[in-house]
Order: sequence, then structure tokens, then C-alpha cells
Amino acid sequence: MNTSIFEEQRKVPRTLSARALSQVKNNGALWAFFLLLLINILITPNFLQIQTLYVNLTQVATVAIVAIGMTLVIASGGIDLSVGALMALAGTIAPMIFLSDFAASSPALGLFLAIVVAIAVAGLAGLFNGYLISVYKIQPIIATLILFISGRGIAQVLTNGELQTFDNPSFEFIGTGRIFGVPVQAIIAIVLALSIAWVIKRSIYGRFLLAVGGNEKAAELAGVPAKKIKMITYMVCGLLAGIAGLISTAINSASDANQTGQLMELDAISAAIVGGVLLTGGKAPILGAVLGAAIIQLVGYTLLANGVHDAVAMVAKAVIIIVAVYLQQVKGAK
Repeated sequence: MNTSIFEEQRKVPRTLSARALSQVKNNGALWAFFLLLLINILITPNFLQIQTLYVNLTQVATVAIVAIGMTLVIASGGIDLSVGALMALAGTIAPMIFLSDFAASSPALGLFLAIVVAIAVAGLAGLFNGYLISVYKIQPIIATLILFISGRGIAQVLTNGELQTFDNPSFEFIGTGRIFGVPVQAIIAIVLALSIAWVIKRSIYGRFLLAVGGNEKAAELAGVPAKKIKMITYMVCGLLAGIAGLISTAINSASDANQTGQLMELDAISAAIVGGVLLTGGKAPILGAVLGAAIIQLVGYTLLANGVHDAVAMVAKAVIIIVAVYLQQVKGAK
């Protein structure tokens, strides 16, 4: 009797430690985020000032928006390398419209058309990616490489490779404005994340997307329109890239086809992976992608704010991706 009691007592701490370890593994990104916050509170000057929060929210918003689209694409079993180029394309088209003679005679309509047309063009470009992948069965990394190269090239041709500067407070509001003290682009990112997370969890599209990403052949045999789902997914990714491109352009009060969205595809993929998306598809943690973007942003900010060179921050991002992928492999093996 006494022996069994002692054995049970030994099992309790083991059970508790196992549960704690399980919680850390299942919520690794969240724990990493809190750890980064603690580190910054301890070592980063002025981290708790409100201006620091505004800076980080401004810088993370575009990455989070694109990472949401990238999460959907990866969940479908694909990848999209063209998001940075689509940001540049959308950011180029919008100023061309609201700076035109037509917009000068009707500013409100011109601004509305500038935003709608720019986002629509990015969405159509994403649809083009999805068409190549779903209909012609081209590998996603090759299909999206087409617009990765040509999308930015088109934007440069439209502007003759020159910087487009402008002074349009109404358009700039989406990049520099605040509502109740909160940056508008952060509000846009949060609204998009919550909306798309709800769609993935509650809608038929969400169930079909995860089915296609998990096993496309089985999903098709079950009656899931896999081609249509992939085309919609890449289109949504393009639309989100277009929105991010407009925000980036509004922040800078200028359209730079050479720099807008540069390396954004890598940051978006990093954020999606850190957020918990499976590279094999079948899982779409939208809020996790936003958290992943916040972690990527905080890592870069922590290093730069403490005098570490930007190149080291890039290496740190690479290490984070390696660790995240390794943890996925370990978890999958179990």
C-alpha cells in the first residue's frame, strides 16, 4: 500500500512536467513572443514607450497581411513568390490613377477607383498564378516565379523606373492615420486576420481548402472542386498583397517600384512558418501567422535597437525558420 502511494506521488510531478512541456510545444510561438517582450523590457531602451508600440505596429502590419495570404497558399499545398512584386504593382497603379487628370476633376471618385483598381489588378495577378498551378499543373514555385520577375518589371515600366511622389492626405491616411490612437494599418491587419480566420473555421471554403492541402486527390474523389479552391486561394493572396502594397505606398507618400515589397515573400513565408503552418499543407493558422509576423518584427527590432547590424537580423530570421521547421518535423514524427 505504502509503496503504491509513493509511486503515485512520483507520477504527479512527472505528469505535471509532461503537461507543461506539451503546452510549450503546442504554443511555442506564443511563448517565444512573450519571451521577446520580456527581453526587450529588460535590455531595450524606451521599449515601454507608446511610440515604440506605434513603430512596431506600423512595420508589422504589411508583413502580417501578406503572411495571412501566404498561410492560405501554403495550406493549399503551394507557395507564392510573387507577393512582393504584386505589392509593387498595386503601389504603382494607385498613384497613377489618383494623380491623373480625371482624378483632379473628381478627387473622391478618383481615389476610390485608384484603391479598387490597384487591389483588383493584384487579385487578377494572383488568379493568374492559381490558373497556371491548378489547370496546367505547373509547380507553384515556378508558376509564381513568372510574376515575381515580370510583376515588378511591369511596375517599373509604368513609372519609367522613377519614384512617384505625391501629396494626398486621404490616401496617406491608410498608412499614417490613427483611429483612437491606433494606427489604421494595424486595424486593417487585425480586421482581415479575424475575418479570414472566421472564414477558414466556419465556411465551406475553409473546409475545402484544408482538405485540398491535406490530400488533393482524396479531396477531388470526395467531390471537392480542388482547381477552383486553389484559384480562389491564390487570388485572395494577391488581393492581400495589393492591400499591403497600398499601405506601404501610403506610408512613404511615394511609389517606388524598385523597393516596395522587396523580399516581402521571404518575410511572409517566415511569419507563416513561425505561426505554425505546415509546409505539407492542410493547416491554416491565420492568427498564428499574425503572431509569427510579430515575432519576426520583434527579433529585428530587438537587434537593431541594441546596435546590432541589420545583416545579423537577417541571419536571426533564418535561424528562427530553421528552428520552426525542425520543431514541425519533430512534432510530425511523433
